[in-house]
Amino acid sequence: MAIHPASAERDWSLHEGWLKPDLARRWQTRLEQQLLWEQPVVQVYGKRHPVPRMTVFLASEGIHYHYSGAIHTGFGWPEWFKPLLDQVNEACETGFNGCLLNLYRHGDDRMGWHADDELEIDQRAPIASLSLGATRDFQLRHRSTSHIKISMPLADGDLLVMHPGCQSRWMHSVPQRRKVQSTRINLTFRRFQN
Repeated sequence: MAIHPASAERDWSLHEGWLKPDLARRWQTRLEQQLLWEQPVVQVYGKRHPVPRMTVFLASEGIHYHYSGAIHTGFGWPEWFKPLLDQVNEACETGFNGCLLNLYRHGDDRMGWHADDELEIDQRAPIASLSLGATRDFQLRHRSTSHIKISMPLADGDLLVMHPGCQSRWMHSVPQRRKVQSTRINLTFRRFQN
């Protein structure tokens, strides 16, 4: 059962339908067709595994992102992507310089429990998570009180903003949902240290 602690409201905000359906559909199609999706191999507990989803990293030139043995490097933003970046920057009043995109091909694709707390991420800035396509559950678990869990269905066009401090207090995941047959793309905009 999900418990909503009073402190949770300051850790994130959800903007449902932030992108209108027709615009969300256009962006999803463009991202699926124009990006070179990969399935990186990560190291977890000393073993190497292909991640259960496809990914792409877009970022300003020279930005690097490391997690679980995966290394991503930014080579500059594609011109066609900049209008979406600008829109998210304006909505969050932030200058994001990197975006990790995850393509969940179906309900078997998932993301395990983690926090976006790597050293290269500027923890003074928010992280903006934009969902396109299939609705998937986004779960949060409090780090110091692990029985406190929250589940949010993130739908097409929803923008979840995780405010500074969220990553130190909460872990999050996208669990497997076998009944989901359609694709979802999630874009997590981040501010990286230079």
